[in-house]
Amino acid sequence: MKVLFIGANGKVGRQFADIMKDHPTINERAMIRNPEQQAFFDERGIETVLLDLSKVSVDDLAAVAAGMDAVIFSAGAGGKGLDKIFTVDLDGAVKAMEAAEKAGVKRFVMVSTFRTGRQEMDKQNDLRYYTIGKHYADEWLKTRTDLDWTIVHPGILTDEAGTGQVKVGMGNEIAEISRQDVARVLVAVLEHDSTIGKEFEVLAGDVAVDEAVQSV
Repeated sequence: MKVLFIGANGKVGRQFADIMKDHPTINERAMIRNPEQQAFFDERGIETVLLDLSKVSVDDLAAVAAGMDAVIFSAGAGGKGLDKIFTVDLDGAVKAMEAAEKAGVKRFVMVSTFRTGRQEMDKQNDLRYYTIGKHYADEWLKTRTDLDWTIVHPGILTDEAGTGQVKVGMGNEIAEISRQDVARVLVAVLEHDSTIGKEFEVLAGDVAVDEAVQSV
């Protein structure tokens, strides 16, 4: 399987790359926007493409998605500025979906925020606009594409080493999850077509990643 990872230089993306360097059946094409980021992926034998998601056209994005079997969208502004939220988290995500469809790539995995929906969007906090952007990107994927989608909602991300054990489902109280374990979950999602058309929260837990992902 060949996968285009959009947002590959993010902390989850780098953890994913560390898994990919030794994965027997999945090959990654990492989309980055800064040439200085390339060395990390070169050291792991991972192909890179240099594009700025906020500026690239759908046609150019489709060109780099051509020949891929899946797209993972993990780019995000993290709530830092409305311009980035609109151009990356919302429009960037929609462009990625349109590009995947244009390139004939059916499988699309979205890394979202922990919880979306009207109740979350109405909360007056620093992440309100980020949540709004993520919500409507998720809804576009579910209702306005014919992609084989999966949406992953991680909890509070940490840089600690993962345990390889998680908790999945919906409606959980928010808790922590290591970025390494989120990356492991993304790999498992690609490996199991049973996750198509599913969305789920992922937190630190006590069930092995592969078993947990198969249970969604």
